[in-house]
Amino acid sequence: MKRISLIVVLAAAMASTRAQQPPQPPAQPPQPQEIETTITGEPGSPPRLAVPEFIAVSKDTESVAIAKTISQVLFDDLNFEREFALIPRDVYSTIPAATSFSDVPFDRWRELNADGLVVGTVQKTATGLKVELRLFNVRTRQSAYGREYSGSTANPRLYAHQISDELHQSQRGLKGVARTKLVFDSDRDGERMGGTIENRGVKELYIADYDGENQRRVTVSKTLNINPAWSPDGRSIAYTSYRRGGGQIFVSHIFQALLDELTKGEKVGENWLPAWSPDGTRLCFTSTRDGNSEIYVMNRDGSNVRRLTRHPGIDISPTWSPPGTQIAFVSDRGGDPHIYIMDADGSGSPTLLTREYSDRPTWSPAPYNEIAYSARTGPGNDIKVIDLASRQVRQLTFGEGTNESPTWSANGRHLAFMSTRAGKSQIFTIARDGKNVRQLTRTGSNQQPNWSK
Repeated sequence: MKRISLIVVLAAAMASTRAQQPPQPPAQPPQPQEIETTITGEPGSPPRLAVPEFIAVSKDTESVAIAKTISQVLFDDLNFEREFALIPRDVYSTIPAATSFSDVPFDRWRELNADGLVVGTVQKTATGLKVELRLFNVRTRQSAYGREYSGSTANPRLYAHQISDELHQSQRGLKGVARTKLVFDSDRDGERMGGTIENRGVKELYIADYDGENQRRVTVSKTLNINPAWSPDGRSIAYTSYRRGGGQIFVSHIFQALLDELTKGEKVGENWLPAWSPDGTRLCFTSTRDGNSEIYVMNRDGSNVRRLTRHPGIDISPTWSPPGTQIAFVSDRGGDPHIYIMDADGSGSPTLLTREYSDRPTWSPAPYNEIAYSARTGPGNDIKVIDLASRQVRQLTFGEGTNESPTWSANGRHLAFMSTRAGKSQIFTIARDGKNVRQLTRTGSNQQPNWSK
């Protein structure tokens, strides 16, 4: 393994990343609740929640803007998971604004049939910012949940993301994804590869918040960088880069500004599509080092490379099962590309999973046991999901452009994917039931998303 300093390459990106670490709450809330209770709605219905604008205790322009940002982003984060019935914000103007936690007009919120009310305050401190939060039961007027956060003023959105994830966990028993990230490749910079290499477009890696905000460039190698994959701890990105000529696998440790070159040497062929094992100790990938496209596995430092498939067909696109005991991959050994499943050590015969033209499988996290993939449905592709227990297939997209490269969110409730429905290739998200499609990127062509865990 060759380790290369990336101080110059990633300095700007790392400075941005370090500045945007989540604000850390104290060990205990400043006003601990004797009992944290759960807000409920009418029988069979989700709780109706109102999220008015946070109160700017400090009346300066920046504090007012921060309060507005946190409340809007929190509303959007809560709305994304669809666990609450959120009262639209355009009706909030009919309710007198509270100035503190002690003068909340509960009667008026009850007129809007609110079950729960999120009230927050924002205050400047000598070291940055203090954000206090209360979730009130509108019927009883009691605080059901309270927290205090302190940190930098650099990225107010992070307060909202953390609050959303913690409210989802406390109130709905759900692991939220508001603090997760997406990585993808993009040609938005319009650069071209020069020198003796074919004059083709450059693709660099970008990361973004789960909702597409804060898009920022990670690589600046001015070459083709594709197939990104987050490590399970969210601190490293494995990907294929053509900086040496042919495709090789690198790992960028984005918080350390270091790069590991995992595949190198005279006889390693081309190497693509790295996939991390669930425990982060190994990487599965596709390689032509033995003359044919096969599936291999190696340690995260590039050592102990082992071949898993042995077939004259093309074997590509591996993905691990959540326990790490199996690997699904694509092979044309039966004619058209189909998805197969094998034991993670390569023993035994692979089992055929799909019987249609299939590509880019991605295994869902628990508690679901499904594989999403791209299937040919006509002139283009669509996203489908197969349940591994029943073998039932459901289709999520239906012919709007071509739709490829699905990747699951950490809680298995959403997928990100590439689609040409808006013209160029762009990144979208969709709920696992096929609803709530959102476009995240709009500049250049953006492909091959991968969602952090």
